[in-house]
This record gives sequence, structure tokens and C-alpha cells, in this order.
Amino acid sequence: MTIDIKKPIVLFAFLLSMQLSYSQLGFSHEVGVIAGPVAFQSDFGERYDFETNSGNTGFGIGLVYYMNFDYLTNYYYNSANNYFTDHFKVRAELSWNKTKLNHFGKWVDAERTSTSADKLRAHSGEAQNWNLGAQLEYYPLSIKGFSQGAFPLTPFGSIGAQYVSFSPSVETSYGDQNIDNPNNFYPLWEPESISDKSGSAWSIVASLGVRYKLSILSDLMVDLRFQQFFNDSMDGLDHQLASNKANDWLLWLNFGYIYYFD
Repeated sequence: MTIDIKKPIVLFAFLLSMQLSYSQLGFSHEVGVIAGPVAFQSDFGERYDFETNSGNTGFGIGLVYYMNFDYLTNYYYNSANNYFTDHFKVRAELSWNKTKLNHFGKWVDAERTSTSADKLRAHSGEAQNWNLGAQLEYYPLSIKGFSQGAFPLTPFGSIGAQYVSFSPSVETSYGDQNIDNPNNFYPLWEPESISDKSGSAWSIVASLGVRYKLSILSDLMVDLRFQQFFNDSMDGLDHQLASNKANDWLLWLNFGYIYYFD
């Protein structure tokens, strides 16, 4: 199953061109790359199970752009003591992540020899997402002070929204291995709950992180992100049993390198 990435890339390019145009008004920009492990929480596996949480992990990578308001203080006197310009940045991002998915927990333990357990063990999938969006980042310490080397580390928190283009894959090694045959899957699931169709959704993102001043024009960054999707089909499975209490979501621990453009 292929995924259509043209729309996210075109939108990111358009957003980036708009952001860069603000440099004429005294904004500065920062660009960077991020990458790291992803823990995908979905209808695969058992809720609150350590094996599920540690087993359904993948990888993500992305491009980020920051609009830094601090440089406004060099252009406009009234901005010199503005709290917003010294503590907030806007972050635009285009990212991709992929996670292999399997069932873990007591329902697939080796001692379970039922047909239902066999079907669960045979079922696997993959979640693949392209994300495009923006976040507002808050820095409790002075952005200007950090950029001038007053302190080597600065924490931050952020919140925002992202548009997601998703393309799950579904596989089973049970029976005739046909994913359109409901007899190959867990018998209590509805036939329509299994799907490898691509789609799109919105999500909210929030993160906590820290930057380290590597040089005057570069930082290292690490943050832990929570992303909640407004869709439950990101993983190719959307059954309606009582255990399905929430839409899909993920945690992403990413590491990044950020470069400043004056």
C-alpha cells in the first residue's frame, strides 16, 4: 500500500515560504532535523501491557522550521521588553513515522491454544504516517539569554495540531491469508473493522523537551511528544469491543539538530 505524500510536502513548502518571507520584518529562522523511536498505542495488543507498549515500536524522522520572534527586539524598540518575543517560538514540521504492529499480552500467550489465539498471533500490521503541522513552543527561560550563551540548557514545552496522511498495512498468516476474509481474524471483531485503506485525519500534539547550546548558531534538542489522533483506523484495525476505549495515539522521543539563520 503506497501513501500519497504530495499534499503534505506541497503544504509544507508553501508554509515554509510564507514563514521565510517574515525575515524582512525582523524575524529570524531556524531549521533542523529530528529523528527517534516511536511507541504506537493502538488496538493491537492488550491495554496497559508492558509487552505491547515496548513491542509495538517504530521510528520517525522529520524536518522542522522555527520562527524566532526574539530578533524583533533588534528592529522595534517597543518589543525590547516583550515577554512573548523572549519566551515563544512557532514551529512548523513535516515528519514521517512507521511502526510494525503485533498482538502482545495474555490473549496470545503460548499456553493459549484456541483458534482465537491462533488468529491473533497470525495477525500483524504496520502504521505509516506523514504529519504536517505547527506548534507553539514556550521557553520559561529567556530565549535571548540562551542564544547569547548565558546558560547552556533551556527547557521548553509545546502544543499544536498536525494534519496526518496515513496508510496502514494488514497481514495475516492464518488460513488463506486473505485480509478480506473475516474468518482469518479474531471472531469477535466486525468484518469491517479490518482495513488497509489510506486516509487522513487531524491530531493534537504536545511535548516537553530541552535544548543544548552547541555553538552560537546551532543547538542540540531532545523532546518527548504525545500525539493523539482523531481517528481510530491509523493501524488498520478499528473493532468496537469494550476494550477499544480510545483513538490511536503515540509517543515519540526525538533527537534533533537545529541551525540558526541570521
